[in-house]
Amino acid sequence: MNILYIHGLNGSLSTQKKGILETFGTVYAPAIDFENTPDSIAQIIASYKEIDINVVIGSSMGGFAGYYVSNALQRPALLFNPALAKRSVLQNVPELPYNKSVLKHIILGTADNVIDPKDTLQFLGNTIAFHPEYSIHLYNDLAHRIPVEIFEEAVSEFFSKLCY
Repeated sequence: MNILYIHGLNGSLSTQKKGILETFGTVYAPAIDFENTPDSIAQIIASYKEIDINVVIGSSMGGFAGYYVSNALQRPALLFNPALAKRSVLQNVPELPYNKSVLKHIILGTADNVIDPKDTLQFLGNTIAFHPEYSIHLYNDLAHRIPVEIFEEAVSEFFSKLCY
């Protein structure tokens, strides 16, 4: 199992969360400078299309990128508070040969004051015809940062849906 993890703006994958993911497979977690690389999505796709990535996981800006990378690679995605509707930095979405993937498992915190979950839900509602396999989970009182316990729970549930 090859897992592509895409971090958020100015973020990285913590050692604890990487350890959780490593129980399911090999983790690829590139450092991405979203602020100075408006073509991050295209670069990620180009960098990982030769590796058999099985799932894409992303958080915040990485959730936004992961949404499109999963479409390009035709792989399921687990997205934490993805910045789908609005972003603080410019990111170009490349033209993709596919516009949907098998499954998008989306975790939204109702107390997120960085990425408004209502905007994300509206974005998802507007694209539902292209993505009939959305699995959306709202966590009351969850803010933007994902605690390790919730990360582990969501990752386990996601992989169980994939029969791993």
